[in-house]
Amino acid sequence: MYSPSGGRKPGPKGPSREVINAIIEMKHRDAVPRNPRFGCPRIAQLINLTFGLELDKDVIRRILATHYKPDPSNHGPSWLTVIGHVKDSLWSVDLFRCESIGTAPRLLNSHWVMVVMDQYTRRIIGFAVHAGNVDGLALCRMFNITTSEQGWPKYISSDNDPLFQYHRWKANLRVLDIEEIKSVPHVPMSHPFVERLIGSIRRELLDHTLFWTATDIDNKLRDYQCYYNKYRTHSGRDGTTPVENADQNVVDIGNYRWQQHCRGLFELPVAA
Repeated sequence: MYSPSGGRKPGPKGPSREVINAIIEMKHRDAVPRNPRFGCPRIAQLINLTFGLELDKDVIRRILATHYKPDPSNHGPSWLTVIGHVKDSLWSVDLFRCESIGTAPRLLNSHWVMVVMDQYTRRIIGFAVHAGNVDGLALCRMFNITTSEQGWPKYISSDNDPLFQYHRWKANLRVLDIEEIKSVPHVPMSHPFVERLIGSIRRELLDHTLFWTATDIDNKLRDYQCYYNKYRTHSGRDGTTPVENADQNVVDIGNYRWQQHCRGLFELPVAA
């Protein structure tokens, strides 16, 4: 009930200034964007995981709407950041193509990348890079490199790409005692986890990075694998990471620093 003087009962206390500052700093630092591709759900997950809080995406959205005014002319990493990149039971497998910076007369060289992920944990098992066209022998070699020292699952999911119809590929799976499960033809949503992973790799890494050689591509993909498995939160895992990070402890909101991943493409708060 309202008091006779017309006063109202005070509402709940909002986030502290330290929390607000951490949220803003995750998007912006000294006039330079930080993690510009992080949305409100991702920021809420990371803040909760790092500082042991229970904020939802709507709180993050209100804080950013009030305190964060992005520069409309800036839509991604700075040019200096881009230049910095110059110098177990069911797994999913897929291939995608990317280009490296070559030498004249061929300025772009195509490379095929195989990615294997564990569907349950969303963990990236590994990558393998192959320059040029892929045949049955190269496909088996890529898979064996990707999964070396990992053991093998009982089942593996693949799409209906003709590459996965090679006799060598099927024979290799029989030798490893792996049963292959095919997705529904022409329905990408029947193979959703690895397709979404490839989209994340393109949006978060490949679209903002230059590569020189197959080794350079492989090294930067492995850096992304470490970030993705240990530090990147996932909505499908209720805001946790695919791999439990032994170094991931609740951080004091009043005493933390920012740690770079993938050569500055991402910055996350850690204990000071």
